[in-house]
Amino acid sequence: MGEKELNAPVSNHFLENVSAVLTQARKAAKTAVNLSMVYAYFEIGRMIIEEEQHGQDRAAYGKQVLKALSDYLTKIHGKGFSPENLKLMRRFYTVYSHDQIGETVFTQFENLPAVSTGRKFFLSWSHYLKLMRISNVDERHFYEIESAKNDWSLSELKRQYDSSLYERLALSTDKNKIYRLALEGQTVETPQDAVKDPYVLEFLGLPALPEYSESELESRIIDHLQQFLLELGTGFAFVGRQVRFTFDEEHFMVDLVFYNRLLRCFVLFDLKIGELKHQDIGQMQMYVHYYDRKMKLPEENPTIGIILCKDKNNAVVEMTLPEDNSQIFASKYETVLPSKEDLQKLLEEQQN
Repeated sequence: MGEKELNAPVSNHFLENVSAVLTQARKAAKTAVNLSMVYAYFEIGRMIIEEEQHGQDRAAYGKQVLKALSDYLTKIHGKGFSPENLKLMRRFYTVYSHDQIGETVFTQFENLPAVSTGRKFFLSWSHYLKLMRISNVDERHFYEIESAKNDWSLSELKRQYDSSLYERLALSTDKNKIYRLALEGQTVETPQDAVKDPYVLEFLGLPALPEYSESELESRIIDHLQQFLLELGTGFAFVGRQVRFTFDEEHFMVDLVFYNRLLRCFVLFDLKIGELKHQDIGQMQMYVHYYDRKMKLPEENPTIGIILCKDKNNAVVEMTLPEDNSQIFASKYETVLPSKEDLQKLLEEQQN
């Protein structure tokens, strides 16, 4: 063996792989610790409530219990056990002691323990502090399921809640399927399941009025691709931008091309900063036909085309598309967070 071989540099691939093992192990350890604390806080909440029930004047005795327990735990275990934090643990037990969730969707959590009520917990304490503030039980279940399924960070959970994801999905789906959101989260089984209306793109930092070009909108999406993928939902993978194809000696460009691994099909996006026109729908139909005939494999499903526009006339969309349409969709996008109250009102009207 020569000296050159002995002194060969260690590959970056090897170094990165070893580092990745440690990173994953530390993440798993941190997750285990966080989950252990969530179970502990639930048990502490239960014990506080049971102790408070021993006093004749429960309100007064409750304050006494919290103060004494706070002083004792702080002395023994340090910070984190103020009366306010103990109240949150008590509330945690109150909210979740009778709260069940469709746990069959969490196959990766089968080995987690269950508390006395049979309930399991999947997220960090910070996640549950946010979830406890959601009064609608179905909506709370939906965000818990999505956070666990998609490994959302706390900031991502807050962003999805602030963007009214639950209401937007409920408005976009068949009202007979809305109940499934609280049982399974977002399920992607049909092309309609993969489409939102509206899409919320506040992370692009664009003004509410379209004082920008379609190319700038596209560039901002590419710059924030990870956030855009999260907004698209489960199963999307990016393929390319301005993807060119030639038909009848004429060149065409698809703004954004994705692939959805759950639906096993291409998903094409065409970006429009103004009001949607029937010509735009016709153009997307041509893109979809080309991908179906020239690009997709025999075992793959028909291509989906989504025209993302600032404004649209639903009557124009309905008149232009066939009645049995399941491939072409027109969705509005918002560059600011929508009003949660307005979306909730629309959802109530839809359900009545």
